[in-house]
Amino acid sequence: MELKYQISICIPLFNESESIFELYTWLIKVLNHHSFKYEIIFVDDGSSDDSWSEIKKIIKNDQYVKAVKFRRNYGKSAALHTAFQISSGEVVITMDADLQDSPEEIPDLYKMIKLDKFHLVSGYKAKRYDPLSKTIPTKLFNLVTRKISGINLRDFNCGLKAYSSNVVKSIEIYGEMHRYIPVLAKRAGFDKIGEKVVSHQKRKYGVTKFGVERFINGFLDLLTVTFMSKFSKKPMHFFGLLGISFFIIGFLIASYFAFAKYVWNIYNMTDRPLFYLGILSMIIGSQLFLTGFLAELISRSNSDRNKYMIAERINLRS
Repeated sequence: MELKYQISICIPLFNESESIFELYTWLIKVLNHHSFKYEIIFVDDGSSDDSWSEIKKIIKNDQYVKAVKFRRNYGKSAALHTAFQISSGEVVITMDADLQDSPEEIPDLYKMIKLDKFHLVSGYKAKRYDPLSKTIPTKLFNLVTRKISGINLRDFNCGLKAYSSNVVKSIEIYGEMHRYIPVLAKRAGFDKIGEKVVSHQKRKYGVTKFGVERFINGFLDLLTVTFMSKFSKKPMHFFGLLGISFFIIGFLIASYFAFAKYVWNIYNMTDRPLFYLGILSMIIGSQLFLTGFLAELISRSNSDRNKYMIAERINLRS
């Protein structure tokens, strides 16, 4: 896609009707002050309030605002993936629609991508205004992600991030993978990842969408990302190694019993639990090896996991 703008602002949202126009006004003030050539992309993730009506009011007076509305709620990753595919800016900025991310940070984020040549810059909310039920799990999540990924970021889940256009066009996000975009970017070869301390505002309208299930799903997706980073193109290296290891253990046990019976003339060996453990080990090994073959086939097939039912588009080609 031809790059038409300096900045693409991608804003996923779900039931944020009260804050949308205020956020838009704040954005326009900052973008015009710095004379940016911009586009703003709203992705309504199946909101049940008046969010879409508010977006349509904005679009009537601003041709540089684009919008997509999902027929149902798919999640933040789906909204971001769609926005990334639409975006045509040299630098892509993501931010939440709840007014907790400040548009005043955009110029500095843009400079870090364009002038300092970072592939990705993640915001770090040094001072947060979230409840402890959100901040404590977030700190634990960030600690574990840092250790596993080897990326030294203090806030992986900050919605305010800046990307080179090449990054967002090269990665695929789904599930709760938006939390791990830096990990996905590094896996794709974009390893110049920076961090910027950003201001965090108190939530002015509505309620947080954070829940325990998202925290649990986030850790499950971290395991997925870690596995895919190492074995997505070579699953046989993982399942095959495990399969061979289990099979060899089982084969050695079976060989011991065969030797004991036919050389040492020791009978009733099948009464021992170790005999059944050996048989089970060979069966598991064979199944894991077969799983590796199937995974190799699946990894080479196309996937439709990022196709979403869209109810309406504005300022976009259908």
